[in-house]
Amino acid sequence: MSSAAGEESGGAAVPQGPVPVERVKAANGLEKVILREVRKNSVEVYLYGGHVTSWKDEHGEELLFVSNKAIFKPPKAIRGGIPICFPQFSNFGHLEAHGFARNRIWTVDTDPPPFPVPISSRAYIDLMLKPTEEDLKIWPHSFEYRLRVALGPGGDLMLTSRIRNTSADGKSFSFTFAYHTYFSISDISEIRVEGLETLDYLDNLQDRARFTEQGDAIVFESELDRIYLGTPSKIAIIDHEKKRTFVVRKGGLPDAVVWNPWDKKAKAMSDFGDDEYKRMVCVEAAAIEKPITLKPGEEWTGKLELSAVPSSYYSGQLDPDRVIQDSVVPEDSIS
Repeated sequence: MSSAAGEESGGAAVPQGPVPVERVKAANGLEKVILREVRKNSVEVYLYGGHVTSWKDEHGEELLFVSNKAIFKPPKAIRGGIPICFPQFSNFGHLEAHGFARNRIWTVDTDPPPFPVPISSRAYIDLMLKPTEEDLKIWPHSFEYRLRVALGPGGDLMLTSRIRNTSADGKSFSFTFAYHTYFSISDISEIRVEGLETLDYLDNLQDRARFTEQGDAIVFESELDRIYLGTPSKIAIIDHEKKRTFVVRKGGLPDAVVWNPWDKKAKAMSDFGDDEYKRMVCVEAAAIEKPITLKPGEEWTGKLELSAVPSSYYSGQLDPDRVIQDSVVPEDSIS
């Protein structure tokens, strides 16, 4: 396991604190990894789907939404948390909706290539997904997908995806992608999403017709399902009742999906409670309108960093110049 857990040296006394990384058995024989930081923040990620299902603050409050009706049993995807949509978002292609990465068992990557920026946290796990023979029949492209899930010392949740074309036949491939993040909120009527004003979006409720956002923030009064295009590296979800703001920072992911199913669609989903739409909102860092194309040997990186701060602290000035860098990296530049 590529965590710093258990790497103390010199025989010196180690301060007692939470175990940074722990692998445990969960429901239906599935395995999950629990990440913990000294301030008692925690994250849980299932090897099934490489799927983050919990992100708790130092008070133990859950920051992600997972449905009470979620089915933790393959082949059903887990409803809530952060499903990974790869190699296809929604029905943008011929595969099952949202692709197959969220329905596969990932492995722990014990020897990942070095990450460009070392992280200060000891609480992280590296996972890997490679296509099975069955996957290659429905999507005939060889790839390595490496995912790092990290819990920062301040409680931030960081996901870094590195997808590489390992094809030996000289063929490129293209994919669409999303971190389908479900945030836990007080009430859908109490939140607003800032950072997407004046942008164009595709409205999934109107055959993906293109519109321009007219409001100074996104508020929710009915079902909403939009793909915002050319979005900034930072988006805020402001929860008035909890006086808490989620800050979404992203790199390599130009689009952002905003979704709430509202009452009728909630009732139509078997793994979603009838009234649960009131307590969740999806704001998803994504690459959809312009698929990512990788030549053999090329690697793409998509980053997501989530933080939760008091709304009084967030006034639109939270590290305004901070940008998460990204790129498709040619093979010869990867060490």
